[in-house]
Amino acid sequence: MPALILGCSTQTPSDTEVTSEDSPETGTEQTTNPESSETADAEGTLTLVANGEDFVRQGFVTKDGWEISFDHVYANLADVTAYQTDPPYDPDKETDLKSVEEVALVEDTETVDLAAGDETAAPIAVTETKAPTGMYNALAWSVVPADSGEAAGSAIKLVGQASKDGETIDFTLNLDQPLTYTCGEFVGDQRKGIVQGEDSAEVEATFHFDHIFGDGDAPADDEINTGAVGFDPMAALAEGDTLETDLATLEAELDSETYAKLQEAIVGLGHVGEGHCREMGTTS
Repeated sequence: MPALILGCSTQTPSDTEVTSEDSPETGTEQTTNPESSETADAEGTLTLVANGEDFVRQGFVTKDGWEISFDHVYANLADVTAYQTDPPYDPDKETDLKSVEEVALVEDTETVDLAAGDETAAPIAVTETKAPTGMYNALAWSVVPADSGEAAGSAIKLVGQASKDGETIDFTLNLDQPLTYTCGEFVGDQRKGIVQGEDSAEVEATFHFDHIFGDGDAPADDEINTGAVGFDPMAALAEGDTLETDLATLEAELDSETYAKLQEAIVGLGHVGEGHCREMGTTS
């Protein structure tokens, strides 16, 4: 079943279709695309970036007090498409995405390391392509297990260290669950996705890893922490100072309530900045 990514919780609305139309339905209130029809034939450049946010680049403290730092955070992106939609697509509502323009950004797969660079590194540029002018206000994307390379077998692979009370654990978490998201407009400090004339613009696939681990800087009763697993349940599975695990092992070793919370947190990873996505179920 599809799930709405809303804060740290998920819901299960009906499936969302992507449809292309020459014009929106009459009688429906519309938001005008910022580009006029006069520039419809012009092309600029659209860049896809992937962002694990400061949690990945700078490290953070989990809800249960573990200091986490990452060496690598691999995500294997697939089937990424940017859309101009009219009316604007709202993943919070049970409505179809109505496309008036679309641009394929990843047609096969691309593995990116979200932890690449230093603490001030920009989001990772994934692909760049020519795109008609207009406002790209929706983004569809998937993560799927990689066939080869550093992330082989995983859709998302987390490699790093966790430290607490004098103990340090080197961990590798292999998450092989495929996920498919349909997202609305990017929400952040600045708008993204506006291609004007021959200028360039960005669209962003964002990963919120605090949904899994929580945030030690937030109150214990904050939604980001009540919906998160933390690191304690995983640390309990370490052999000495090493933890290498996958979802099958976690399902077998964690209690059912904790594993269900982890599954929900993994589904909730996908965003567009702080903008919401709808998770459309397991990909093939």
